[in-house]
Amino acid sequence: MKIIKDTITISELKELCEKGFFVNVLKAVVDIDKKVVAVDAEVHAELMEFLIKEEQSEPKNVWGINLVPSEEDEKFIVFDSLINLKPGLGNRTRGVESPEIRQKITDIINVLVKK
Repeated sequence: MKIIKDTITISELKELCEKGFFVNVLKAVVDIDKKVVAVDAEVHAELMEFLIKEEQSEPKNVWGINLVPSEEDEKFIVFDSLINLKPGLGNRTRGVESPEIRQKITDIINVLVKK
């Protein structure tokens, strides 16, 4: 598992995919408050716990996504994770229902991932 605080390249993400659990997809968790991303685990819950432990992230600010380094634009980020089920925050699906939160996640990824 790795926490991205500065930047990472698409090439580095592809390398993590090749060495990781899934060939074309990289599990990632974004803390929308601290603007950091954890990557490279088999499940999003492991990454969420890693951010809570290492960055003192709050679960309400942590959202799961999948990165597909071989894709571009809207296909690069897939908003789908069990950790996104947050009925208390109004998110009742595995996706990210709030357009504002989706935009925050996209903005953070666009800053941290250099294409």
